[in-house]
Amino acid sequence: MPDLATDERLIRELIERWAAAVHRGDLAAVLADHDEDIVMFDVPPPYRGVRGIDAYRDTWPPFFAWQAGGASFAIEELDVTVGADVAFAHALLRCGTPADHAADPDNRLRLTVGLRKRDGRWVITHEHHSFPHTEPAAADRATGEREVRQVHERWFAGTAARDLDGMMAAVADDVVSYEHEAPLVYHGIDAVRAACRRGLDAVDTDASVRWDVPDLTVVVGDDLAVAWGLNHVQVRLPDGPAIDSWSRGTRIFARRDGRWLMIHQHLSVPDRPGGAP
Repeated sequence: MPDLATDERLIRELIERWAAAVHRGDLAAVLADHDEDIVMFDVPPPYRGVRGIDAYRDTWPPFFAWQAGGASFAIEELDVTVGADVAFAHALLRCGTPADHAADPDNRLRLTVGLRKRDGRWVITHEHHSFPHTEPAAADRATGEREVRQVHERWFAGTAARDLDGMMAAVADDVVSYEHEAPLVYHGIDAVRAACRRGLDAVDTDASVRWDVPDLTVVVGDDLAVAWGLNHVQVRLPDGPAIDSWSRGTRIFARRDGRWLMIHQHLSVPDRPGGAP
């Protein structure tokens, strides 16, 4: 009579050993307890699956190289069902980089394992790995739009306060900006910071500065967003009228480690042929 409780424990320990071996990049331990005829349906192609232990072995070094960058691979839920000589298990695993988890905290790798008892020991004959295929939900897009608009609000407040550090907080280190003035391209946050500093310094310290984008439009995808509108800048001296200026602005944002950062900016004023007003 099979001891199903003991078999369940042995299978659970086998799968937990396998997952721990994957996480530490131990190829020999990953291959242990696998059938020579293993068939794996993996996240990437081929669509017919990986067939045989040699092909299975070849899939792991690229994964280990990616995982070495700080990714996790850990079982969070594991259920095992055992028969006399056939068993299966299904599990959810936390698999991804810190940026992946920040962008989608609830996403998990789904795992199904088929096992067979051969010569008195359990071996894995089938693995199926997948992530759910999802489109960004309307709620996620609404959250992203709100966050990008909040970045603009912080920029508006930072401009009024002449807070250059605050203005730079949502600018990526590798930003590329097309500013109003030469040079043709501003590469990197230091160059953009210097341009903003010159703009603030050009305004008398006794004057108030107000910047907003009244017609701001924001469109959000998974990890990219685009915003555009007319930049309205008002400079007001204590004893004088406000000086208004308008320009066009397009800004591109990337979500990195859970934060929206501007990676590109394009500013311009219309070119009036012949100096026409």
